[in-house]
Amino acid sequence: MTVTDESGKLKGLTAERLSRGVSDKKFVNGEMILEVKDLTVNFWVNDDWFTAAENVSYTLRAGEVLAIVGESGSGKTQSSMTLMGLLPKNGRATGSAKLKGTELIGMSASRMREVRGNEISVIFQEPMTALNPVYTVGFQIVETLRTHFIMSPKAAKARAIELMTLVEIPDPVDSFDKYPHQLSGGQRQRIMIAQALACDPGLLVADEPTTALDVTVQAEILKLMRDLRHRVDAGIILITHDMGVVADMADRIIVMKDGKVVEHGTSEQIFYRPEHPYTRQLLGAVPHLGKHSGDLEIGKPSNTLVMTEDTPVPLTPGDAAITPALLLEDVAVVYPKQGRRPEFRAAEHINLRIDPGEVVGLVGESGSGKTTVGRAAVALLPVREGRISVAGRDITHAKNRDLLPFRKSVGIVFQDPGSSLNPRLPVGESIGEPLFLHEGLKGAELGKRVEDLLESVQLPRSMRNRFPHELSGGQRQRIGIARALALTPKLLIADEPTSALDVSVQATVLRLFKDLQEQYGFACLFISHDLAVVEEVSSRIAVMRNGRLVEVGDSEDIVTRPQHPYTQRLLAAVPVPNPEEQKKRRELRDAIIEREHIVS
Repeated sequence: MTVTDESGKLKGLTAERLSRGVSDKKFVNGEMILEVKDLTVNFWVNDDWFTAAENVSYTLRAGEVLAIVGESGSGKTQSSMTLMGLLPKNGRATGSAKLKGTELIGMSASRMREVRGNEISVIFQEPMTALNPVYTVGFQIVETLRTHFIMSPKAAKARAIELMTLVEIPDPVDSFDKYPHQLSGGQRQRIMIAQALACDPGLLVADEPTTALDVTVQAEILKLMRDLRHRVDAGIILITHDMGVVADMADRIIVMKDGKVVEHGTSEQIFYRPEHPYTRQLLGAVPHLGKHSGDLEIGKPSNTLVMTEDTPVPLTPGDAAITPALLLEDVAVVYPKQGRRPEFRAAEHINLRIDPGEVVGLVGESGSGKTTVGRAAVALLPVREGRISVAGRDITHAKNRDLLPFRKSVGIVFQDPGSSLNPRLPVGESIGEPLFLHEGLKGAELGKRVEDLLESVQLPRSMRNRFPHELSGGQRQRIGIARALALTPKLLIADEPTSALDVSVQATVLRLFKDLQEQYGFACLFISHDLAVVEEVSSRIAVMRNGRLVEVGDSEDIVTRPQHPYTQRLLAAVPVPNPEEQKKRRELRDAIIEREHIVS
């Protein structure tokens, strides 16, 4: 159990830590922790040195958060990984980086192993690749503790469970013995954070620490990291493309482009008085929740449909003369029993209507059932109860042979284009595959259609001969959109299509999406955990929690006047790229949580 003082903040746990043989490494607030000067990182590629970061200089004090922002390839991650000696064999670093006076650049491997985890910890962006798949998550936290401290297995396990509780892992005692693949993406990221916090490091490098998290969990993790600052006065380097997270956390900000620092200043200077054109461009590309509607107003009436304690959200009324592009009537999706695992109702009592040409956003936390609903809508999951129809065709219990004509009328854009595209095929063949299978196009006619689709997503025709690994993330996502639109579908399911993209690339893809939606007129179910993105593209928003819709309404009503307590908490947890506004949202969220505790 976490110990707090009378102010509610996390304590240093000094007595408890000493009883377990753990050294107390309290830093003095304001003490210089890190001094980086003229740090340059190069990689030997194709018989030449490629510069990833050049002459990067900054300082970091105890209790301070320094955010490093920029697009992919700007050098923000490589310059920070260098501090821990985590460069690949073809990399080299020059310059200086001193941790409390100790030079890190050129440090021996044996000494660096003592520093990693104990004095510097890192939260990686991809927990599935950072965690060992053959060991349980509990064992991996215990291993970190026993590597650096003299602790019994029992004490280390108790501390690991305490850390898992701290980062809100569901049923931490049971989850201790689970493997990474048995946890959701958000839960894996929380395990990574628990492991990074295990030794109370003086310097924490957080590389996109909240990318895979829901906004409510993200808010808890950001609060946890703020508490860490006050608990051990740790210095934090925050690497992120989410300017809302930066507004919530950062004291100072470094903006990087093409390996160079283009601007460096306080949070207020960067957000309110940016000087460099690239900084202004970066801030302009950030989707700002409520920018079309206004501020969040709790308690104001609206016309949204809300779930009560016993009654699900009713079906949105529509024009009887219009055949809906997608209609879900009291739909339930149940995953059957597997071994000792009982059956699981992933979604139930889902009532949702999308008319032709309409974009409806579906938001909610991981595990809420968003993707389940999207997959059921395109007949990729069977429906236990209720009815689904697409463009007037009932697909509820359709057999595979009956679904072939249906497949032509729907498209799907997946979250990760890298894994959804065949790595062995040029992207032109991936785009043309649906046209070949459904319309029998070949030769020059097929090539012409593929090139037209590439142009529609603003990619050159010559790109048809490239393989997925030769493209950037934004380019791969555009290929995924082109493939989904190849058969001019009446309905498109977009499952987190921009979550892995930089803000400027995301802005480009969103503009492209809106242009294509106007051009082709398809209806769309846009699934995302980013409410600002959903507001940008959707006329209506549906909010899911624990497999049920809790509120459905016009985007403006949902974003500014939410009625359901969960929607209110969800919106208050969304970080916005404005330090003052973000502070108000944080206070509002704390008030909502406090009110819920009093009611319960």
